[in-house]
Amino acid sequence: MTDQDFTPGLTPGHLGAPVLEPEGRPPGAPRPRHDAPDPHRRRNGLACGLTALALVVVFGGAGLTGYTWLQGQQKPPAAADYHGAGTGDVQVSVPEGAGLTQIASALVRNGVVASSLAFTRAAKGSAAAAGRIQPGTYTLKQKMSAAAALAILVDPANANGLTIPEGWRGNQIYTAIDKKLDLPEGTTQRAAQEQGAELGLPEFAKGSPEGYLFPATYSVTDGTTAVDLLKQMVERAGKEFARDGAEVVAQNLGQSLYGLVTIASMVQGEADNTEDMAKVARVIYNRLAKNMPLQLDSTINYALGRSTLNTTVTETKLDSPYNTYLHTGLPPTPIGNPGRQAIMAAVDPAQGDWLYFVTVKPGDTRFTDSFDVQQRNVAEFNAARAAQPSPSASGSGGASAGASGSQPTGAPTAPGGQ
Repeated sequence: MTDQDFTPGLTPGHLGAPVLEPEGRPPGAPRPRHDAPDPHRRRNGLACGLTALALVVVFGGAGLTGYTWLQGQQKPPAAADYHGAGTGDVQVSVPEGAGLTQIASALVRNGVVASSLAFTRAAKGSAAAAGRIQPGTYTLKQKMSAAAALAILVDPANANGLTIPEGWRGNQIYTAIDKKLDLPEGTTQRAAQEQGAELGLPEFAKGSPEGYLFPATYSVTDGTTAVDLLKQMVERAGKEFARDGAEVVAQNLGQSLYGLVTIASMVQGEADNTEDMAKVARVIYNRLAKNMPLQLDSTINYALGRSTLNTTVTETKLDSPYNTYLHTGLPPTPIGNPGRQAIMAAVDPAQGDWLYFVTVKPGDTRFTDSFDVQQRNVAEFNAARAAQPSPSASGSGGASAGASGSQPTGAPTAPGGQ
């Protein structure tokens, strides 16, 4: 062991350590001197190096340019593809929102086209295909050319799908499923009632699918059953209500998630257009906060199984838990099946103090927090409706327009009236 082992910080090479002398030179002997480099030789070497580098750059660039040009002249590799219209039959479902790659994979999986690349190239090269492939179930052949398969898929008449419009009630959906599947009338409704536990409904829905039959287009195959379709709708609704933290938002708004679904269904039934939905939602929340009856005609229409703008004074006294003229708070269940925009309106209502609204005419919905202003708006609404031919209303007395006093017999009530 050497002394330097006991002298931390003075190891050879450390800043401040003694410099080791080269072997063979006596102590104190002068250091050998090296001749200084020749400046001319240095300049000549540098010039040669720069020249060589320049040649490398020039020839390397030329080589790269040539390679790029050759690559550009080559055609993309051919994609495996069948020829002709194919044979046999196979059903392929296209779910809503499916892109070309997803559709192509389904076609390959079912033996329709030879490769995803052949189909996506055919679709991207066809202006007619852009946005034209509708959700549904298509009957195709096996071993078809990509072009032949595309020709069937871009024709909406070939999409064997069931489209549920926004706001439809459960009984309307049940009837549509019966018709689509060629089932005896009432089959789907009985299935919903008897097999409700199989649909995947949340526990708080208490077996009622209303509000959870999400409006969209659903694929139908030869083996599709009514319960299959109802399950798809409930599953899709669950995903929609799980988005954007809807359950947390509902609590912040003083509602349960089921209450939010119910509000969304009323927004869907009351709003004249999508732009007004967030305002309608705000009116509902404001009236609930003040413990005011909602007084929405859409809830009476639901109780009576109809859709109309004509609601008489007698009907506003209807003995039903869905009569929001008589009962404060929300109806016991949703009154229809809301779409995405109505859900978003219920989740994110507009900011405002409005307590009343009325659609005086299509495209002209007026919102206010003033009872007097609402009365004037309702008077315009009633006058416009009275000027139009309409079937005589049932019941007696003037129709409630959200104000004391009576209106012309048979005149309709105004949504959001007090």
